[in-house]
Amino acid sequence: MGTPDFAVPSLDALVAAGLAPVAVVTVPDKPAGRGQKVRASAVKRAAERHGLPTLQPASLRDPGFADDLRALAPDVFAVVAFRILPPEVFELPALGAFNLHGSLLPAYRGAAPIPRALMDGVDETGVTTFFLQRTVDTGAVILQRRIAVGPDDTAGDVHDRLAEVGAQAVVETVRRIAAGDVQARPQDDAQASAAPKIFRDDARIDWARPARDVHNHVRALSPFPGAWTEWQPDGAERAETLKVLLTSPADLPAGAGRQPGAVAVADGRLVVACGEGAVAVLELQRQGKRRMDAADFLNGADPDGDVLGGPA
Repeated sequence: MGTPDFAVPSLDALVAAGLAPVAVVTVPDKPAGRGQKVRASAVKRAAERHGLPTLQPASLRDPGFADDLRALAPDVFAVVAFRILPPEVFELPALGAFNLHGSLLPAYRGAAPIPRALMDGVDETGVTTFFLQRTVDTGAVILQRRIAVGPDDTAGDVHDRLAEVGAQAVVETVRRIAAGDVQARPQDDAQASAAPKIFRDDARIDWARPARDVHNHVRALSPFPGAWTEWQPDGAERAETLKVLLTSPADLPAGAGRQPGAVAVADGRLVVACGEGAVAVLELQRQGKRRMDAADFLNGADPDGDVLGGPA
């Protein structure tokens, strides 16, 4: 059971290991992109590539969906980046249902474990497989796999590595469950932390924070949804939203403004003052434009001396 790209390596790995699912559950096809063409999920496309049947329930609580699953006589449900299953669904398989989560539980329970961990500047994260129970992300841990996180890794970098590590964890978990070789351990709720969904206001850059925090914020939201700020070009009637997609800690040029959000352009670099220190903006995206590096942005704009932030 899964939907986005993150789940595809797990499905591929199960098939390669001779553990192909009897069916794949994913979301219904829906309009996507500028043309709003109806598009299948990444997991459905992968299932079709492997010749696997798919179920696409509009509602997970539809009794007909539960009946369809029951007819398959499932041993195990492997859930990767899918919706929250109701008990009447996840209690169906004979040997249980497990989920792959993109953190080292009980740390970062919730919908956005990767960006929330990078916002905190972690130097290690990983994946966890755990048995589903009624409270989300709290079930007994089956296994975990760890990866190092570099100081400049973006959410996209970590996402891709965890998807591959997670795929192997899913295969091993299925094998352990099938062999009756699982020694699941309860999570310690006292060590838990939350990773709630990212909303637009969560992505806004607070330039008053130290440069390292700003850098972590930007990379935690790159490439999607993108950290953002406001910029009002000279002569413009109103501010526009500016996405900042890649930064590095930097020194402020001599004589540059030190107000948080103040922009200095020197030697072809776009540097922004923070509450402590500064960051160089390496890649960004103007409202309605494509992603570009700082040099291309500076070819068509002169933000030197401007202050980022304010009402958009």
